[in-house]
Amino acid sequence: MHRLSKWWYYFIVVILACSCRGFGEEPTNRVYENRLTPIRNAKPLLADHPEFIEPVRERARFEAPILVSDQGADLDVRAWRFSYNARGIIEIPNKLRASETALIMVHPWGIDDGQGWKTPEPNGVCDFCTTTKNHLAARHTREVVSPFLKSLRGKVGFVMYSLPGPGDPIRKKAYRSFDHNPSRDVRSQGMKELKEKLTSLSYRGEPLSTTLLLTNDRPIVAEYFRQFPGLDAGPKYNGEKFWEMPIPVTTDVETDPEDVVIFDAEGYPTLRDFLKKNKIRHILLAGYATDMCYCKTTAGYQNLSKDFNVFLVGDASLATFPSNDTPRHATNAALSFAALDQLITQISWIRYTGSKTTTR
Repeated sequence: MHRLSKWWYYFIVVILACSCRGFGEEPTNRVYENRLTPIRNAKPLLADHPEFIEPVRERARFEAPILVSDQGADLDVRAWRFSYNARGIIEIPNKLRASETALIMVHPWGIDDGQGWKTPEPNGVCDFCTTTKNHLAARHTREVVSPFLKSLRGKVGFVMYSLPGPGDPIRKKAYRSFDHNPSRDVRSQGMKELKEKLTSLSYRGEPLSTTLLLTNDRPIVAEYFRQFPGLDAGPKYNGEKFWEMPIPVTTDVETDPEDVVIFDAEGYPTLRDFLKKNKIRHILLAGYATDMCYCKTTAGYQNLSKDFNVFLVGDASLATFPSNDTPRHATNAALSFAALDQLITQISWIRYTGSKTTTR
């Protein structure tokens, strides 16, 4: 009887210990062995899609111990960062619980994809700022990002998309959001209203000015660029009400009714609270553009990394690429710079090892 009581005592201690810390969470305090082991003959990083991103090449490469290590982990995510002090790239294995991970795609704008929202003519700009560049980014979405999302849907806690603007009545019908999951009929009606709204605009702006009035009162070069800037997405070239349109999720992504849309205007705290309420601790971040919205908007890594373990999926993103016909080098540079204080991964480094399907 004494042995049985003692057994129950230890059992209760274990249960209390588990209840004080959620399954999958790490201890509050942990000594991390920052041991760097040189990697010999390391292959270039982000080399699976060289048409879209220039591979990362650095001579000095190191392996570090596992950083994030969840109990019951079923999602392996190898990642890397760069340290000037370590004088090289550091590769770090991580083991996550997929159910506590959200896969977020930043700003998959449905521009020039047949839904009705399109680049204004003759000289308007949107997204990657020319129709040719937009079509290239769309192909990247179809060929690289969409299959990646599909591979983890039903395994991670959420697949999510962030879009500019508030949760307007039309898009709240068309997409699942934090507080509403429309029925099939409501969703169908929402998509119909969305198309009607998007096709109601003329998408016409002014042509380029053929003459500029330059004065000697200001530096001529500065005045030239003031009157003819490199990027003007305002009403002059885009027309009135262009940015008032409800921006849709691109059709280049194969979506699912259970995917969740994040409306930027609702703010980061609302997103953070939704994720925490649903026990999300890790973020796999994809989307556009690596040097702009991907880092600085509501679901950008500058916000998310304050409260979650964030992994930038480098080959599931593209940077803007002015003055070039390819995003390869711009994306490489943007991610390489981000790697100073963010972890970078790639699609082939993310491996699901479990067998369960997650529904929320």
